[in-house]
Amino acid sequence: MKNKLPENKSDEVNEWMLKLKHPLKAEIEAVRKIVMDANSAIAEHIKWAAPSFFCTAGLDKTGMATFNHRQPKYVHLVFHNGIILNDQSGLLQGDYKDRRMAYFYSMEDIESKKKELVRAVNTWVEIISNS
Repeated sequence: MKNKLPENKSDEVNEWMLKLKHPLKAEIEAVRKIVMDANSAIAEHIKWAAPSFFCTAGLDKTGMATFNHRQPKYVHLVFHNGIILNDQSGLLQGDYKDRRMAYFYSMEDIESKKKELVRAVNTWVEIISNS
């Protein structure tokens, strides 16, 4: 029996965003838009009490990334199994065996990292789609 992927629930994420109280709410929304616009195979839902992204092409059981919105000084995006992306740009940080982190501190920082974020999303989709 194949695992069923979750459905895209952008409406649910929109509601969550309306209720969010965070000093970098606009920045979180900007990162969300970049991720969603990066590839048509990306969908979103609420997982672990935060917006989470997954790939609709392939059997992605863990999801691609989830916001950690608990820090007020930056936008924190956790890439699950981010180690498989082999990012050399510096966007993805940490040497955890099961994840990598992306941090965004301002709109200018988001803009400067946009190209690498889009590349990370598309690489993830390619890997998941071919697995």
